[in-house]
Amino acid sequence: MTFLIILFAIALQVFLTVKKLSPFLSLLIVAIVCGLLLGMQPEALLASIEKGVGSTLGGLALILCLGAILGKILEVSGAAEQISSTLINSFGEKNIQWAVLLTGFLIGIPLYYNAGFVILVPLVFSIAKRTGLPLLYIAIPMAASLSTTHCFLPPHPGPVVLVNAFHADMGKTLVYGIIIAIPSVIFAGPFLGRMLKRVKVDTSGLFGDTQLTPSSKLPSSFASFSIALLPVLLITISVVTNILLPKENIIRKIAFFTGDSTIALLIAVFAAVYFFGMKAGKAMPEIMTWVTGAISGIAMILLTITAGGVFKQVLIDSGTGSYISSFSTKLQMPPLLFAWIITALLRVTLGSATVAGLTAAGIVAPLVVAGTVSPELMVLAVGAGSVFGSHINDSGFWMYKEFFKLSLKQTFLSWTVMETMISILGLAGVLLLHLFIQ
Repeated sequence: MTFLIILFAIALQVFLTVKKLSPFLSLLIVAIVCGLLLGMQPEALLASIEKGVGSTLGGLALILCLGAILGKILEVSGAAEQISSTLINSFGEKNIQWAVLLTGFLIGIPLYYNAGFVILVPLVFSIAKRTGLPLLYIAIPMAASLSTTHCFLPPHPGPVVLVNAFHADMGKTLVYGIIIAIPSVIFAGPFLGRMLKRVKVDTSGLFGDTQLTPSSKLPSSFASFSIALLPVLLITISVVTNILLPKENIIRKIAFFTGDSTIALLIAVFAAVYFFGMKAGKAMPEIMTWVTGAISGIAMILLTITAGGVFKQVLIDSGTGSYISSFSTKLQMPPLLFAWIITALLRVTLGSATVAGLTAAGIVAPLVVAGTVSPELMVLAVGAGSVFGSHINDSGFWMYKEFFKLSLKQTFLSWTVMETMISILGLAGVLLLHLFIQ
């Protein structure tokens, strides 16, 4: 019965979207209907809604807003255009997908997915505008590289928590993760992007309306790359000092603070305001107009993602995760495949990759303790399952859809297919490595 209710909720969301109802409103309706059908009491449902809003906004609001501001300043000042021009000139238009892929992969290793996404979105629009190439042809490699690093590679929170849960070796996990991530991101990025080349997307909007700037008026390449990558640098320094320096070291404490995603983005925003605004002769009211435009442009996206978080919380609080867990433990199969299936089921049901991974970790941990499988490969199997089949209950689904102004069908055919490819290819890589690693 639980599965039927979830399928009904998904079908209702699709129906309301087809009827052109705002995703923000439709997701709230679906969350309430689903919660009531799953047997939640009204007061418990209201508490879940409030908790879903708080937990989602708490982790995303400042990152999304600051990322949008940084992206908007980079775009309006011409810095994003300078970066795209440098990439195009270095790699050539024929190889621009690989340039975007490499950029996303390097940014994605130390940076949280949401922060990396909002930083790279204006770059994608700028490249699409300058080259005339289809938006998804460029956007898919970017999204695939960020998603792959998010689920496979430390220091992302998901892999790090799993490493600790399974008592795995961080270095081995990173090495095995890179081995699996490279072929996964190539197939789910450039190859899939070429298949979607004919999909037409409206490129107007938050990052799509600004006119191209003459090359003589663009900021320098050094300043453009430095400020765009400043959050990445600060977070990387934080990770390195956390490993190399003792806990009470003052440099480590400073790096820990400045390496927080929110603080790193805030520092980058101030740097962008100074170098691309004040130093370029722009008046403060004009710069604040850029800031206001960025925040207003992100408002509906933020609300939609929040509503998706509410839906996820209702599913969790209704006991759906426990139901899937108890159902899955009855299956008899190889440990790595077992872990992937459980995580994938939880991911499709609950929407959150992190929650799915953590829930699955509790179920499969005894298999690792028993010594029947490599703990590092178990981390990667769970990580691969955590990105399977992303759909309407995933905030990342709506972020991708709203930023690129896609229809629901286009989002399923691009984002959901991409995430599923990464998951299945990741599982294949884990099983292949298992033949050589015990």
